[in-house]
Amino acid sequence: MNMNFNFNNPTNLIFGAGKLNELGSHIAARRAVGSLGKKALLLISNGKSVKTYGTLERVEEQLKEAEVEYVVCANIHENPSKEVVMEAAAAAKENSCDFIVALGGGAVLDSAVAVAAMATNPGDLWDYVNGGTGKGKQLVNPGLPIVTIATSSGTGSEVNCWGVISNHQTNEKIGFGYPELVPVLAIVDPELMKTVPPKYTAYQGFDALFHNTEVMISKGINILSETIALSAIENIAKYLPRAVADGNDLEAREAVAYGSTIAGITMQLTNTTAQHSMEHAMSAYHHSLPHGAGLIMISVEFARFFIERHACDEQFIKMARVMGIPDSDKPEDFITALLKLQRDCGVDNLKMSDYGFEKSEFMTLAVNARETMGGLFLSNPCPMSDEECAEIFSKSYR
Repeated sequence: MNMNFNFNNPTNLIFGAGKLNELGSHIAARRAVGSLGKKALLLISNGKSVKTYGTLERVEEQLKEAEVEYVVCANIHENPSKEVVMEAAAAAKENSCDFIVALGGGAVLDSAVAVAAMATNPGDLWDYVNGGTGKGKQLVNPGLPIVTIATSSGTGSEVNCWGVISNHQTNEKIGFGYPELVPVLAIVDPELMKTVPPKYTAYQGFDALFHNTEVMISKGINILSETIALSAIENIAKYLPRAVADGNDLEAREAVAYGSTIAGITMQLTNTTAQHSMEHAMSAYHHSLPHGAGLIMISVEFARFFIERHACDEQFIKMARVMGIPDSDKPEDFITALLKLQRDCGVDNLKMSDYGFEKSEFMTLAVNARETMGGLFLSNPCPMSDEECAEIFSKSYR
């Protein structure tokens, strides 16, 4: 086991049911010492959930309590594009906003990182993106401080400096981030997640699961990332079916939210693998595909690729043991546990064909995955060629 790690996270993480009620006091305390300004860009999605269920109103009340002015920007969509990032950044500039308050699920939290950067820097977001057609420039100015309020359990972006943004013109979906863009304050209140519909609870929960399972098989695994990843995997595997079955099951919501937020930490300690690169290619070409759904579609064959090559047998066994097979002694048990979890959550019959995928695309997707987020292929426990990557898509196709 690798005993070396580098962990630095300046985010003040406030986790627990009812913690949204503390937002105003935490912001006021930061304002008192000058780490946050007086005016915020309140970034939300273009959907209706935070308005319908009163979450937006509650956040607005907390900002008023902290004597913070704010401007609401409600333009973020699923698989957010660089165009909406630039629109939100322009709104922050035009309204002289001092910091970002990101209220929402993974799309909003991911976007906040890019919006914070582009609110203070010249040019286009793709000037600063590494990979694909991105120009890979360094930021000229520090980004705006970010406060995150998670309303779903999936990405872990509430506590890290990364967001995944799409460029629809080039069919690219690439991670963007800099260490200095780590949120300064994060509120994770599982009560806010009780209204997420069952289907999306499952998709988001599996996204969180795969963040942790990919860390477990990554070349960069270390004693700390393994310890907390296994804890997250155990909680998600045990409680996600309950959260899907009954959204008001607060104990289940808490456990899944824990697993998701922990993933945001594990990914700072250890990279994920090419499973995420492959799904980003899928949703770069098929924008309506939810990220978690895409990951589910390819997950079994992706794991089988490494199991057949005995690339990291012990890691799969460790995961199987915390996923409900305590006496596991073979890596194939991980697939057994994964398939059961998918069945228990009602997502075992997802089909690529339902989202417009055709078999002729698989090599295009494989090449795109490596060109846009090739660094994650380097974290795989053994090499994977483009042809082998395309074969995983082919075997996953229904």
